[in-house]
Amino acid sequence: MSDDEKLEAILGAAYECFRLHGVRRTTMDDIARHAGMSRPAVYQHVRNKEDAFRRLATRLFSQAMADFRAGLDADAPFPERLALALAAKLRLVIKIWSESPHAEELLGEGVKLTADLVFEAHAATLDALTAAVRAERPDADAEEFAELLMALGRGLEVRSADPDVPLRRLRQGVALLVAGLDHPATA
Repeated sequence: MSDDEKLEAILGAAYECFRLHGVRRTTMDDIARHAGMSRPAVYQHVRNKEDAFRRLATRLFSQAMADFRAGLDADAPFPERLALALAAKLRLVIKIWSESPHAEELLGEGVKLTADLVFEAHAATLDALTAAVRAERPDADAEEFAELLMALGRGLEVRSADPDVPLRRLRQGVALLVAGLDHPATA
């Protein structure tokens, strides 16, 4: 098994442990056991469970950003491209809420370990949304509109019994906001 494959196995095991037990209760022994490796072998690839969490978060954020960019680049009408892009992050949050009884810790407490990554992802998302809006609607206040889109997405990051509800509401909200671009409010 290559070093990359070992790291992937460790991060996969870390996700399972964090999902099942939360970050605080997960130990390096748990991660090693789930990865099918010895603890010293795991330490050759990650420094500690916080490092495993950061690396896992980096991987999840990278995938969500790739999906986000694919949504913006989709061959679809503008509102649909925006909804597809924003749904990438929302799906990640929905996945964590649906798979873990420790989602609140992972999404809240875990953010302390990855605040810089969250900030970078937010900034990259905002920049990409602003550029997409500016390209599609040059007369709009692109940055303000992008902030509204981001706020809509964040507002839908709640636990729902039906994971399709937040995604449906996201599509509806984006459609309404885009429709508002055609009918700007008068001051």
